[in-house]
Amino acid sequence: MYDSLKVLVANLAMPIPICLGLMILGLFLLRWRRQWGAGLLGLGIALMLLASWPPVANGLLQPLETRYPALTALPDDETLAAVVVLGGGWQPEAPRSSIGRLGESSAIRLMEGVRLWRQRPELPLVVTGANRDSEIPPMARGYADAASEMGVPEGQLQVLDWPTDTGLEARAVRDSFGQGARVVLVTSASHMPRAMRHFRQVGLAPIAAPTHYLTEHQLTGQLSDWVPAAEHLRKTERAVYEAMGLLMVGAEH
Repeated sequence: MYDSLKVLVANLAMPIPICLGLMILGLFLLRWRRQWGAGLLGLGIALMLLASWPPVANGLLQPLETRYPALTALPDDETLAAVVVLGGGWQPEAPRSSIGRLGESSAIRLMEGVRLWRQRPELPLVVTGANRDSEIPPMARGYADAASEMGVPEGQLQVLDWPTDTGLEARAVRDSFGQGARVVLVTSASHMPRAMRHFRQVGLAPIAAPTHYLTEHQLTGQLSDWVPAAEHLRKTERAVYEAMGLLMVGAEH
C-alpha cells in the first residue's frame, strides 16, 4: 500500500498533471471569476512552457547527472565484489529480441554493466529488479536473458529478481555480498545520486558508474536549444522525480 501511495504521489506531482490541473481549474473558473480563471490558465500554460524549455530542463537535470563522473575503467588496485546493474523497464511479451524487449534506460544500463564486467570477468554481474505487478515477469530475468546473449556466462550472472525499488535492491545486494562490500553500481546518471545514497545507507561501499545521460554535454548553439519540446519536458519530469526520491530517502532514515 505504501509503495502504491508513493507512486501515486510521484505521478501527481509531475509537471504535466500539475499544469493540466491549473489549466482545467482556470477554464472552470472563467465563468464565475474571470480574473482568477485567466490567471490560473495562464500560469498552467507558462509552467508547461518553462518545463519544456531546454535551459530550464537542462538546468534542473544536469546537476543530478554530473554529480558522479563517468567510470571509464574499473580500478585495478581495489578488491571488488561485483558489478551491479539496477533494474528499469521492459516489455517481456513484445515480439522482439532479448535486448529489444528492454526499455531505453535498461538497455543502456545493461550494456554499460557488461562493458565494465568484461574488464574484470572473474566478478559476478548482478542484475536486479522486479515489478510491483506480480503477473509481469521480473526485470532481472530480462536482463539475464540479454546478458547471456551478450556472452556473459551463466555462472557469472547473479539474478536478484525480487526487489521492487532501489532501497530493496540495495538491501538485496548487501544480503548477497555482506556489509561493506565494494560494488560497482550501474544506473542512469540522473538516478545515481539516489542510488548511491540507498547503497551507502545499508552499509555498502559503491563505486558510481553512471550512464544513460539525457542532458547534452554542452549546448550546440542551434535554434533547437531554445525551443520548447516534449523531450525537454521529459528531462524536467526526471529531475522532479529524482529530487522527490532523494527527499524520501532522507525522510526514511
